[in-house]
Amino acid sequence: MRWYTRRRSRTVCLSLAIASLSLHLLLAVLSRSVYQNPCDAPSPRQTHLHTLRALVDTNYTSRMSDNHASYAKIPPDTRKVDSSHMDSNGPQKLAEKDAVTTKMAVKVGHGRKEEGPVDSLNMTVRVGKFGSMGMKPMGSRMSKLEALFSHPLYNMPTPPIHEDDWLLKVKPKGKARETSTQMWVSDSDIGDDSAHWNRSSDIHPPWLRFHLGISRWQLYPHLDPNMASLAQQLSTHRIVSAVQKSGGTQLKLVMSFPNYGQAMLKPMKQERDEETNFNLYYFSDFERHNAEIAAFHLDRVLGYRRIPPAVGRLVDVVTEIKDITTDHKLARTFFTSPVNNVCFYGQCSYYCSTEHAVCGRPQNLEASLAMMLPDPSLATRRTWRSPWKRSYSRSKLAVWEKDPDYCDRVKKTPPYNKGTRLVDLIDMTILDFLMGNMDRHHYETFEKFGSNTFLLHLDNGRAFGRHSKDEPSILTPLEQCCRIRRSTLLHLRLLSLPQYRLSDVMRDSLSHDPLFSVAPLLSELHLSALDRRLVTVLQTVSRCQERQRSRHGEGDDVIYEDVTDYKTLVKHVTPAR
Repeated sequence: MRWYTRRRSRTVCLSLAIASLSLHLLLAVLSRSVYQNPCDAPSPRQTHLHTLRALVDTNYTSRMSDNHASYAKIPPDTRKVDSSHMDSNGPQKLAEKDAVTTKMAVKVGHGRKEEGPVDSLNMTVRVGKFGSMGMKPMGSRMSKLEALFSHPLYNMPTPPIHEDDWLLKVKPKGKARETSTQMWVSDSDIGDDSAHWNRSSDIHPPWLRFHLGISRWQLYPHLDPNMASLAQQLSTHRIVSAVQKSGGTQLKLVMSFPNYGQAMLKPMKQERDEETNFNLYYFSDFERHNAEIAAFHLDRVLGYRRIPPAVGRLVDVVTEIKDITTDHKLARTFFTSPVNNVCFYGQCSYYCSTEHAVCGRPQNLEASLAMMLPDPSLATRRTWRSPWKRSYSRSKLAVWEKDPDYCDRVKKTPPYNKGTRLVDLIDMTILDFLMGNMDRHHYETFEKFGSNTFLLHLDNGRAFGRHSKDEPSILTPLEQCCRIRRSTLLHLRLLSLPQYRLSDVMRDSLSHDPLFSVAPLLSELHLSALDRRLVTVLQTVSRCQERQRSRHGEGDDVIYEDVTDYKTLVKHVTPAR
């Protein structure tokens, strides 16, 4: 018995010794890892910046087929993907890498799992860079959009804008109130003549800064710092009212924000990749929400800046439309589909019925929100019939379709007989041809500026319907008139160069929209069509110049000179071959 007790005590002591030794070893390992952690592991901020850098490099550099000269200056550790070594599965691998990197960024930046189809990091990055160049982590390369917008052609010096060339007057500080329909007056101004409004004030809401920035020549300036705030409002601010906009052939809603800003909503009616049926006439087609967004980006890339800013947004059909609308006619059209999706159809001339209802999934609805222009009581707009308007008939042709010399008559008719109206219209024609938009029957201008002003490129919902077929009849004004701005031609030639390729720049620009996190706004087939159509436009201009040379010995009559320092710019823009 004594021997058994002694043996048991020895076993217990041995076990305690082993346990003590194991505990000391474990503590030593833990202490070593703790002391080395500050030196070996990057801080959360460094990890976040590294992840964002990877996002930027993946989103931009890996999708470019041509390397920019500045790429050589990037440190080797920031060159994540070389597009020249991509195999046939490159796009798929890039998409997978984008998804993995995005999830990493969400976990590192916010310490939580991603929520919903549009994660908060993507929303911040894309909306934050929407309008201006945006800040990038050190060491990252310049994107194609940034390279394009930093080109001298997009940064030509412009003369100062005179007071009469602003659309809206601004109440000067310390002066008595004037009674004018073009004067901005806030509710707090009543009885207070010392209130001060100016165009650059950061205290104004983004929509007001946008309105105050409209001039005789454009809707907003190049690299407008207000664009990021405006995009943020359109895509994220709370919606307090939703009513149907009267007029038009299809459903549109006017959405209001708490700061009194308003936006035009066009809902998603068909999938992005769904091409228009070839048997449909141009006036029978659906309007597309992604077309409105892409049209704004294309107009901006071309240097026009004549389309109001448009942003994609996921709208809750119930909480952001049905529950807050005061439009009783609209409210009566809501219903629940057999698969429990919330739908509505409104009241309009066409496609407003249960067969053409707009439905959420089950409540989330993709839509475009375009910034509303100033109310007509503040800035009256004049509507002009396009000389090349289509007949909108299934059997009749328009006059311009039958008369090849039709432009000679147009050139003799006001306001096309002087000024820039004709080349303004041809600018719009080129935009429509690139988008495949056949529905440009009218256009508008601000009445305050008379005929000496730009054309508003509004209502682009029927663009980007077909990528497999180009519509040459859209280019008829350019073909018949053989007239184009020098600046427009230089922009087009620049966008035909490999380092500024139109499809690449548009892909880059559209990637900043919030809906890009759901799916690309334009398919690769539509982007390729842009490059193909751009070549057609440049070939049309070349034919015009050759025609002029054969008739008059020179082709300079084709070009409308609007670039003063042409010799300095031309060395930066090599014509497409």
